[in-house]
This record gives sequence, structure tokens and C-alpha cells, in this order.
Amino acid sequence: MSELTRMSAVELAGKIAAKEVSAVEVAQAHLDRISAVDERVHAFLYVDAEGALNAAKRVDRGEVTGPLAGVPVAVKDVIATKGVPTTAASKILEGWRPPYNATIVERLQAAGTVMLGKTNMDEFAMGSSTEYSAYGATNNPWDLGRIPGGSGGGSAAALAAYEAPLAIGTDTGGSIRQPGAVTGTVGAKPTYGGTSRYGLIAFSSSLDTPGPCARNVEDAALLHSVIAGHDVRDSTSIPQPVPDVVAAARLGASGDLTGVKLGLVKEFAGDGSEPGVAAAFRESLEALVKLGAEVVEVSCPHFEYALPAYYLIAPSECSSNLARFDGVRYGLRVGDDGNRSLEEVMSMTRDAGFGPEVKRRIILGTYALSSGYYDAYYGQAQKVRTLITRDFQKAFEQVDVLVSPTTPFVAFPFGSRTSDPYQMYLADLFTIPTNLYGGPAISVPCGLSEGLPVGFQIMAPTMADDRMYRVGAALESAVGTLTPPAL
Repeated sequence: MSELTRMSAVELAGKIAAKEVSAVEVAQAHLDRISAVDERVHAFLYVDAEGALNAAKRVDRGEVTGPLAGVPVAVKDVIATKGVPTTAASKILEGWRPPYNATIVERLQAAGTVMLGKTNMDEFAMGSSTEYSAYGATNNPWDLGRIPGGSGGGSAAALAAYEAPLAIGTDTGGSIRQPGAVTGTVGAKPTYGGTSRYGLIAFSSSLDTPGPCARNVEDAALLHSVIAGHDVRDSTSIPQPVPDVVAAARLGASGDLTGVKLGLVKEFAGDGSEPGVAAAFRESLEALVKLGAEVVEVSCPHFEYALPAYYLIAPSECSSNLARFDGVRYGLRVGDDGNRSLEEVMSMTRDAGFGPEVKRRIILGTYALSSGYYDAYYGQAQKVRTLITRDFQKAFEQVDVLVSPTTPFVAFPFGSRTSDPYQMYLADLFTIPTNLYGGPAISVPCGLSEGLPVGFQIMAPTMADDRMYRVGAALESAVGTLTPPAL
């Protein structure tokens, strides 16, 4: 393995800026790493070697500058990239090449990053294991027989396999944080509206949040600062300055949390975390106390309803958003032989193009939105969402951040939960409340359980993303980063 693939994004950016190494050398080292290991990991659905090298050459010629100039990045395949296959890991969009870039891609390009390709995911971001990709599962570099989390398992696995130093994910119910937790990487969900959704293939419009993935907190903060900010093309974008998350991460790395209050959510205490996960979390909490933090138990009584509320709201919005995939305007078209009605063609296209989990959620959402059931299901779920938001607001009157394990268990073996959707949904038990609230949250590695990574989640108030980076960096300074076994 090249030394360049083991460096952090900050280190690589510094060496490229100082002309100690060329951007082309860095890009080629990561492309070589992908060629060497991705057949076993399957983190990427598409590798854009030519595009990456051309972007690197522009950096070396001085045509593009920026805080991440020349640093490679992998992008989740749900984000539109001009001229590059963007499928949302679904057969219904197989081969689709967008005619435009998402705002996030534009900002990555403006910062001088080098996009390596598009990463694997659960189809349309619906899943917690990347087993629901139409193009095959991604394997966890810690144990190739286990899941890398989902829906953004490809982005997290690419980091853990040293195929990329940075990656972009999207978080609807935990799809950045949960993969980060089970692969021993850092995954951050910004405040909803803090990063643009323009060019993001929508799953659940009131929940979807693009965000950074990295191997350490400072790298994640730097990537966050590059992609965040107001976008007039996104009606949900917040017209406020981005908090200085990079400065916060560097402050936290000093290891001083004097005066910081950490809220321990009482309702999460009895939710069945594996013993090893609970032990790693407790040890990390003790480490933060030694750095000066104070732990305060807080009650968020409506958090226990977050999971059922989410699985009414998200499928309802998915049902509406995915109605556009009808085989008429773009993407897959099945049965159009001149002898079938439009309705038959649409039905056959969706049957062939959508996978089982997407179909399950569309059916559930369509039912919840149907006449006679809207108020009983979707309407009630939105009321619960309001109560959960109030729980967060009340808690943040007492503490600076809330903390919990990121996920109740470590990476599980392939196939062990696909037969029982509810068991799969439990992977997002601790992450979903933040999505319903809209605030930021980050998962930072905090140790091992049975030789597999455990994640520590830090939740902050809306537009206080800097708080989670400060605490996350402090935790990282105390417990260190994790190194996956060699592939």
C-alpha cells in the first residue's frame, strides 16, 4: 500500500500545496489502491480514472486552488454528477448520466478535490446494510463477511479500505453515522438545510442531508466547511453563515472540555445495546469527563416513538418522490412494445426496476397517505416529530450536546437481518431522532467490541455543528483513531 493512501486529507493537501508531491501522484496512488482491493470490498459502483487524473492535472498546473486542492474524494451514487453514471444503486436508473452537477459536486470541484468515482449504497438510500444495492453488497474491510452499514456503506468502506481519504454521504435516518460507526470511520450529519440538496436524488425530502465522511474529525470538518452553505437553488437551504467547524475541531483536539455539559439520554439507557458497545461507550464517556466535561442525565420521553414515526414519514415522502420513475421520461423502460397501455408499461418498469426494500417502503408510504388513513398515520407521525423536536429543545436548555452510542450493535453478518425488516430498522434506533429534529450529529470511533468498531454519537442543536466537532475531536484525542486489519 502506498504511503499516500494512508495520509489524512489535511496532510495530503499540505504536501500538494508545498509541491512535495503532485496531485496526479496522489490520485494515481488511490486509483491503484482501488484496483488492488475493490474487487473484494466493492465500495465503488463506478471509478472515473480519466476524470480524476484530469482534475489532478488541473491542480498541478495551478488552474484550481482551494483548501482541499488535489485531495481525492469518493461520492455516494445518489448525488448527481454531470456526465458520470448516477444510479442511486437502482436498476431503474442504470446507466443514467446527469446533464448537470449537484451543488455539492460544484463546491467540491471549486475546492480542487479530485473525484475518484461513485460509491455503492442501498437502493435509493433505503437500508442499513448496503445489502439492498441492485449491484451487489459492499463488504466491511474489518470483516469481509459483515455489512459496512447503510445506506452509505460504500463511502464508509472506501475510507476504511484506504481507497479514498474523504467521501460524501447522505443521512436520512443515520445513513452517514451508522456506516461510520461499524467501519471505524467518522461520519457527520450537518444541520438539515446546512448543506444543499440540489442535485440529490430525493428519498425523503424533509430528512435527507448530505454530509462528510472521513477517517478523522478534522478531515470531516474541513470537508464539511467546503460543501456547506446557503444555496438559492434549494428552498430548504438555511441562509446563515456556516459555523467554523474546522476551528472547533482543532480546539477540541487540544483535549480541553472544561465547562462543556454532555447530556446522557435516559431513554436510550435500556434499549438493548450489545454489552461490548455499552462498555466502549461508558469508557469513552469517562474519558471525556477526564478532559473536563460534565455529564448530566436528561429525559427525552418521546424518543421511544422516533422509530415508528420515522417509518411512516420517510416512506410517505419516498412514495411521493419515487413516483417520477415511471419509465416514460428517463431511466429504465420495460414492456413498451406498442401493444401495452401506459399503465402496464409503468407497472412492468417499476416491477423490474425497483428492489424489494424500495417496493416495501413505497407500499407502506402510499397506504399511509391514502384517503382515510392520512390523519391516522402520517398526520400522527408528524405530531410525534414535533414532540421529539421539543424534547431536543428542552434538553439543550440544560446541556451543550447529547451523547449516545451510534448504533446498538457492531457490524452484523450478511443475511442475518434481511428476513426481518424490523431488526434491520433497529440499526438506526439512536440516529433517527436527530433527523426528525433536524439538528447535526456526528459518529466518532470509540473502541472495539469483539474486534469490531463501535461508534460514539454526539448530537448538537440546529446550526451549532461546531459543538459536535469540538467534542468529537476531544474524544478522538483521548481514545485515538482505529486502524482496520490489512486487506
